[in-house]
Amino acid sequence: ERVDATASAGGPTTDSTAQPAPDSALQTAVQREIEALDAMRSGLARTIDEESVDQSTFARVCKPVGQRAKALSDSTGWMVRQIAAKYRNPANQLDDAGAEVYPRFADNPSRLRLWTRTTMDGTPGWRYYRRIVVEPSCLACHGGQADRPAFVKQNYPDDRAYGFSAGDLRGLYAVFVPDSLTFQHSSL
Repeated sequence: ERVDATASAGGPTTDSTAQPAPDSALQTAVQREIEALDAMRSGLARTIDEESVDQSTFARVCKPVGQRAKALSDSTGWMVRQIAAKYRNPANQLDDAGAEVYPRFADNPSRLRLWTRTTMDGTPGWRYYRRIVVEPSCLACHGGQADRPAFVKQNYPDDRAYGFSAGDLRGLYAVFVPDSLTFQHSSL
């Protein structure tokens, strides 16, 4: 049951087993909020001075993105996460649904977003995925394994979030909207 309601640049396409796409108001609300979150991430990433990356860089650049995702979850009732195959924090590893769609992004660099019909913890709803792209400045912490800052090596001994190049797929924003909330999005 996969709905590709907003494929890369070409507009809606639907898999042969797909359900109807979420209504356009829901699509617009979720995509608008995640685009703003990603713009925030990208803007903060551009402030990284690769010569002096330390714990304060993480607090200034990466942490606010996670805090904004949590605030968005709290204010909307959506479940907003950042997930990745190559994660630093185990809480951000791919869940089963994410692992199923991740290859569709990894195998198609032009894929920006995807809507799926799913059930999470017994609750039916829609899940929206949006590509997270590695910015050149992100390589200060996500480039070569040996080049990672000392605080990353120390604080994340099981780190897998390295070996990237600029433009690579870093991960996905994954937003679950339960059916019970699909008609409550118009207030956003």
